Amino acid sequence: MIDAFEDHCWKDVIPQDILDLYKHYKRDLFIGPRAAVLAIDVYELAYQGGPRPVAEVAAEFPSSCGINAWNAIPPTQRLLGAARAAGLPIFYSTSETRPAAKPGAVKATNRRSTPTSADVYAIRPEFAPQPGDVVIFKQRASAFYGTPLVAHMTQLGIDTIIIFGESTSGCVRASTVDGYSNGFHMVMAEECCFDRSDISHKVNLFDLHHKYADVMKVDEIVSTLESRIPAQAAQ
Repeated sequence: MIDAFEDHCWKDVIPQDILDLYKHYKRDLFIGPRAAVLAIDVYELAYQGGPRPVAEVAAEFPSSCGINAWNAIPPTQRLLGAARAAGLPIFYSTSETRPAAKPGAVKATNRRSTPTSADVYAIRPEFAPQPGDVVIFKQRASAFYGTPLVAHMTQLGIDTIIIFGESTSGCVRASTVDGYSNGFHMVMAEECCFDRSDISHKVNLFDLHHKYADVMKVDEIVSTLESRIPAQAAQ
């Protein structure tokens, strides 16, 4: 029987001998008392081509995560709803497209070509930013690198960042490691993270879970947040 700490999407790709090597990382998972939400790059580019297999959309839309992105929409809506009800600060990241920032000068990855049109970097309407939310514009993979995100979190007294989005192996991973390195407890919402590659998604979640973050299922995160909704707000 799989251990609860390892009962995640990677259990079909990580062999027992590797799990044994990582046993000393086992610990209790938690969300700290002063949490914020960080949605990484949940913009139109990742959903291009519709809810089809990635291999089918890749030729026309090489940056799309296809069905993997679309499958993450309902759990992401659920998580954001619980976060808003609990009064958590919510942050989004997207790529820098403002002309004054010279968006073509640097890139988040070594992809041969990346669109710079502002339209494809608009947050999906299913979870568009609301008044009071903060959108961080970034030029590198990490939402922390060269942005005011740490200053925002510090000013709010945040101890935990609940992170999700795309891609698990790219900008989500970079932001998670940087968040941990800046002293925040990082919680990854498993079903709300997605990637073009299933194997990259699973292996990176496994690695991050053991080293830099608590990977938690949406049910567990939502249950924790719902327990913190002020009584007057729940009525």
